[in-house]
Amino acid sequence: MSMPDPNDPAEKEYRKLLELDDAAQEEVDKWIRDDAAFHQQGAGLSSSTLRARVEQRLKPVREAYDDFLRRHPDHARAHLAYGSFLHDTHDEEGGAAQWEKARELDPKNPAAWNNLANHYGHSSPVHKAFEYYAKAIELDPNEPVYYQNFATTVFLFRKDAMEFYKIDEQQVFTKALELYRQALKLDPTNFVLASDLAQTYYGIKPARTEEAIAAWEYARKNAPCEIE
Repeated sequence: MSMPDPNDPAEKEYRKLLELDDAAQEEVDKWIRDDAAFHQQGAGLSSSTLRARVEQRLKPVREAYDDFLRRHPDHARAHLAYGSFLHDTHDEEGGAAQWEKARELDPKNPAAWNNLANHYGHSSPVHKAFEYYAKAIELDPNEPVYYQNFATTVFLFRKDAMEFYKIDEQQVFTKALELYRQALKLDPTNFVLASDLAQTYYGIKPARTEEAIAAWEYARKNAPCEIE
């Protein structure tokens, strides 16, 4: 991907758009956390009131994305960012449509493939998730998140993986574990990733005891100090 010109007017506007998005999302997240805390004390807003407040706060962001993309319809990264905004605000189909547009405009951007893979992993067809994760990894083989997402999807949708790859369940387990290990190789001190790999062994039968023990020991060594 070519590097954008920071002095380009459209690029400057795009950066401001991202700042607007980030600020709104941060404020909404705080409202939700605060309201949850108030509810624990017997107070807080009704769900409909909070939802209306959130929608009102996010409406200008949606309008800003729509306006920017009307004037810059070929701005792939704006479509990508808008897709994430829509997905985060529970418009999954709208988000996926924006990611698809980003992928069409810039097929070498691995984030678009990964995001779409996440979408298809939740909404089907799952085989597209397998294909799209593989493409994201092909485009950026050094991003551990892509391997982790791929591993999780293969493990959770074992029957689909068996059909898609023409392999048996034990081979599916092995494929998922190999993907997790590759992610961990790229991000070796990531405790959450290490524990995800270790927890995967709970679902594998017959048990791979020695591998499981080694995985848990590795996770323990990389645990934050407060939970060691």
